[in-house]
Amino acid sequence: MVRPEPTTTQLSVKRVELAHLDGFDDAERGSRMSTQDLTTVIDALPLVDHHVHGALAGSVDRPTLELLLTESDRPVPPWMTQFDSQVGFAIRRFCAPELGLPAHADAADYVARREELGAEEVTRRLLTASGVGHYLVETGYKGDELLSPAEMASASGVPADEVVRLETVLEDLARDEIGAAELPSRFPEVLAERTTGAVALKSVVAYRYGFDFDPERPSDAEVVAVAGNWLRSGSTRVDDPVLLRFLLWSGIDRGLPLQLHAGYGDPDVELHRSDPLLLTRFIKLIEPSGVDLMLLHCYPFHRNAGYLAQVFPRVYFDVGLGVNYSGVRSSAVVAESLELAPFAKILFSSDACGPPELHHLGALLWRRGMRKALSEWVAAGEWSEPDAIRVVRMIGRDNARRIYRLGHRS
Repeated sequence: MVRPEPTTTQLSVKRVELAHLDGFDDAERGSRMSTQDLTTVIDALPLVDHHVHGALAGSVDRPTLELLLTESDRPVPPWMTQFDSQVGFAIRRFCAPELGLPAHADAADYVARREELGAEEVTRRLLTASGVGHYLVETGYKGDELLSPAEMASASGVPADEVVRLETVLEDLARDEIGAAELPSRFPEVLAERTTGAVALKSVVAYRYGFDFDPERPSDAEVVAVAGNWLRSGSTRVDDPVLLRFLLWSGIDRGLPLQLHAGYGDPDVELHRSDPLLLTRFIKLIEPSGVDLMLLHCYPFHRNAGYLAQVFPRVYFDVGLGVNYSGVRSSAVVAESLELAPFAKILFSSDACGPPELHHLGALLWRRGMRKALSEWVAAGEWSEPDAIRVVRMIGRDNARRIYRLGHRS
């Protein structure tokens, strides 16, 4: 775990005002809340972003910025702009004021202001304004282009821990010219070394193959045969289903929570093959291990993920990523995530990667969605306010602190 320098930032006034309530049990805390306090709790809660990537490590021009504001990896056509989208409108509405511009500032003015402030200042402002209290940073993507956990902690002023991507560990090991025969025994050793300080593992099997893989553990002989072909090919990308299964089962053996991207993502994903329902047999096979399986993001399959989280004790999910890109409609996605799964099985994440606007919006839009849904239910008498406050704290922070054992780290 990386702890920031204490002078990097200060907690917001709202977060300080809320802190005195942490010493009370739920009943006593609820009795001290006024009718307005649900909003205060939602706005002030120091969230745990349980799956996020680093913010950009340097400056980018407008075309690059626009490309990073979409999950597409194709160039933006010259006759359009990504600022004309839900996420683009949300940036102009909510990020512009953090950079000293009026809400809904023109896109050209917004980009010019970013350049004027510089990448470091833009990142500092947007991360600190998000109110996130702890980042779990996946480090296996884009390497030096993004801030490391230590750099995220420094920029935001809050702790950051690492999530290790399984595929990256194997790809790094292959560059060390490991032999196929030693892979089944050597990879678990390297994984243990690589994850000494990590809080979780991550797999992108949804991108590399899909969830319709054979869920059984592969034999060592299968792994050696396939690894030999892969290593001889000189490929730097793991996408063989046998090797991907080997990684998943190695992750289960390691015992850390295992995160799996599900649903919406870049064009590598064949969306119909990333429905988490396709993992049902795998979930049943790994259930005896006691390992927590974290279904990340899941849109548009978040209701399916909610079902899995309800019926399998060790399955959890979030609706990150889709929240950012649905903008003003994200409140509906957040509300839908609350339909079926027990609230102890839902977490917050942004899955932000690159532009710090996405880190800021991930938290802001999730808070808005929770505030809209829960305030309506409380006002209608469907929920009590103390219950609504308890659920916000569970999903926004406490579930992640329990699962990833962050209590002694935050």
